[in-house]
Amino acid sequence: MNLEGRKIIVNKSGKELVELLNSPEGYRQLMPDSLQSFEVRENGFKFSLKGMPEIALVIDEVTDNQVTLKSASSSLDFALNGMMNPINENQTEVQLLFEGKFNPFIKMMVEKPLKNFIDALTDNIEKI
Repeated sequence: MNLEGRKIIVNKSGKELVELLNSPEGYRQLMPDSLQSFEVRENGFKFSLKGMPEIALVIDEVTDNQVTLKSASSSLDFALNGMMNPINENQTEVQLLFEGKFNPFIKMMVEKPLKNFIDALTDNIEKI
């Protein structure tokens, strides 16, 4: 299952975004309003949203043009990629891409909540 967020322009340099997204604490400000808990871990974070199970993510890779978060659970195989394309010194184009390997039943249950989550993250990244 693949989901794409809309492309946005963020008024930050690629370097500023990388610094923010390389720290687990940086993700707290990007979470949707429905956030119920947020716990920083050594190389990632765990959070829960209203009406959804708790999710643990690991910051897998951070480069100048991409951030990859992966599931910390071996039972769920997915990654959330943030693609960053510098426009100029103070602006960066960002797009979130979700890639998950789910059986059809799980896909049917999680597709809409995940799309809403990606949209909310995109909206909050646009505001930083």
